Amino acid sequence: MADFVAVCRDTDIANHAAKMFVVNGKEIAVYNLAGSFYATQQACLHRQGPLADGDIANCTVTCPWHGWEYDIPTGENLYDRKTKLTTYPVQIENGEVKVAV
Repeated sequence: MADFVAVCRDTDIANHAAKMFVVNGKEIAVYNLAGSFYATQQACLHRQGPLADGDIANCTVTCPWHGWEYDIPTGENLYDRKTKLTTYPVQIENGEVKVAV
């Protein structure tokens, strides 16, 4: 069973926004998509751009450095579905966002 680590309150990340957290030594981007929370690795697979700083539209994050796009829930690159970000389980408990790494 995964150990979940509290990273923030569910009100700390605005709708269709993301924030970066360090969980067990790993940089993780946590996204709020209309009250559903997701987590992926923070670094873009292209040149390690900061995905938490990227633009979010619908369920897609666009890396701010070179425009690589990913489906947030699955981590899949939109142009090459075999290329995927690492994703992490998220749970909300009493208003706390928790991520398992």
